[in-house]
Amino acid sequence: MRILHITNHVQKIGNGIVNVAVDLACLQAKKGLHVAVASSGGEYETLLANHGIDHFQLNQSRTPANMIKAAWRYREIIKKFQPDIVHAHMMTGVVLAGILRNSHEYSLVSTVHNEFQRSAVLMGLADRVIAVSHAVADSMIRRGIPAQKLRVVANGTLDSPRHRKIQDYQPLPLHHPAITTVAGMYTRKGIGDLIEAFRHIAKDFPQAHLYLVGDGPDRAMFESMVKTCGRLRQRIHFEGFQPEPQRYMLSTDIFVLASHCESFGLVLTEAREAGCAIVASDVDGIPETLDHRQAGILVPPKDSQTLANALAQLLSDAKQLQKWKFRAKQNLERFSSVRVNEETLTVYRELTKTYKVIPAIKTRELVVGK
Repeated sequence: MRILHITNHVQKIGNGIVNVAVDLACLQAKKGLHVAVASSGGEYETLLANHGIDHFQLNQSRTPANMIKAAWRYREIIKKFQPDIVHAHMMTGVVLAGILRNSHEYSLVSTVHNEFQRSAVLMGLADRVIAVSHAVADSMIRRGIPAQKLRVVANGTLDSPRHRKIQDYQPLPLHHPAITTVAGMYTRKGIGDLIEAFRHIAKDFPQAHLYLVGDGPDRAMFESMVKTCGRLRQRIHFEGFQPEPQRYMLSTDIFVLASHCESFGLVLTEAREAGCAIVASDVDGIPETLDHRQAGILVPPKDSQTLANALAQLLSDAKQLQKWKFRAKQNLERFSSVRVNEETLTVYRELTKTYKVIPAIKTRELVVGK
């Protein structure tokens, strides 16, 4: 089986979509499959090369002139690599692969990571559409994607080939109790709600500190928000993007993901592995990631007061805090990147079934491809 993954880039910037694509490519190559990645490039090119994976340069910037170039380049890649499966992880790649293929030249698979985007419906151009949670699958069906095209492969990046095992990271010396989020600096990630919730509880818990790990276009807005907090701003830390967020999580008492929308919440699996007590928004795929309230506390999105109440409850009760830290670490096997790869390969095999012609009766017998 020859597999081509398409993603916008392979930069090491904490992009969950890129991380999942790189994990799949590396694990598939380790199984002896012929794998290639087409993207505009990035730091993970070295990792891909170390796994024997071909990387093809493909700039998918959405300008009219560049899209014409991208179409020509994509045709060249297909002609050279001749894939059986093209797996597109972002919208532009799905459009290129869907529109430019000849009939039955290859089978097309897409993975829907951000179903809240309007353009996500274009992922339905694929022969199979992988949803990263049941919530995403339900949403895509409501938006017109045929149910027979959809397969749910829950996300997971534990034991990823991209990083070390959790026990090999050195925890950072944070102030305690430490409340942390690891997220892009976007309004939709609920960063403002978390800052407001921390303001609500700061007076009652003067030793608590808030760590905001990540970067993004709305960071300046959040920093301006913190500047109005007086001396409290000394306890709110903007840490920027960190290539090893595990070092923060291992020192964290309470991990928060206050997203307004979230297809799955991969970072929650890493926070669980690190043994953090977790508070997160009750939205989209997050309940699935937290075993439907068994592994973390769920609060309504965009509700800083309820979030503050949950934080205060944990900070004021050491036994409750320890209970939720323990529960977070249970039932983690299902978040293995190896499991994600095996289920993804099952989807590929559905599409690479071959037909053996029996001339005497002029019918064809279905033979499952290996």
